[in-house]
Amino acid sequence: MPKTQPEPIRDPKADLLLTPENCVLALIDFQPGQYATVTSASRAEIDLGVVTLAKIAAAYGIPTVVTTVAVDMGVNEGTVPEIMDELPGVMEIDRTGVNAWEDSDFRAAIEATGRRKIVLAGLWTEVCLAFPTLDMLAEGYEVYPVADAVGGVSQVTHDRAFDRMIQAGAHPVTAIAFGCEIMRNWARGEADLFRPIINWYFQSKRELGLWGGGQVPSAGS
Repeated sequence: MPKTQPEPIRDPKADLLLTPENCVLALIDFQPGQYATVTSASRAEIDLGVVTLAKIAAAYGIPTVVTTVAVDMGVNEGTVPEIMDELPGVMEIDRTGVNAWEDSDFRAAIEATGRRKIVLAGLWTEVCLAFPTLDMLAEGYEVYPVADAVGGVSQVTHDRAFDRMIQAGAHPVTAIAFGCEIMRNWARGEADLFRPIINWYFQSKRELGLWGGGQVPSAGS
């Protein structure tokens, strides 16, 4: 018998997996100066992942916190427009320190959501992503660093940072896997929020030369 109806929705706040109601997205230091020193991934690869995260968060109403470092000090520029254009109404929180969790405004913004599952991406992997991840894990948060939306100054530093975060209890995810986890079922009406995002992702991946060949898949059929 053909299946055309979605499975029942589990408790969206208590769900073990990520849902629009139980997580917050935090984006750390996606600034031109940070991109300039990343070599573990290209800017195109990082942007594809981060913009995908931003699109998903905006579509599903997931609280999003964006932070920068040393903009008020006149040292760095703010978050690149490719990301902020996807997040209307989201204001950047500037800091002086490399560990966002030590900044009271960033910490207050996370705490104000009341959510304990933190989806996290930042530049560099080994510093601006790893340090708050370790601190939040120690305070009982569940942290999900997004592996294809981050980068380090070398492949070694990126890889070792993920080793360190995983050993501390972090749960790495990827951008499209995050979207599928949030969407969960193609038969639900809310899947229409994700269809254009995943199709944009694969089309963009091909246009950027990051697609390995073959036909670009169409989602949600």
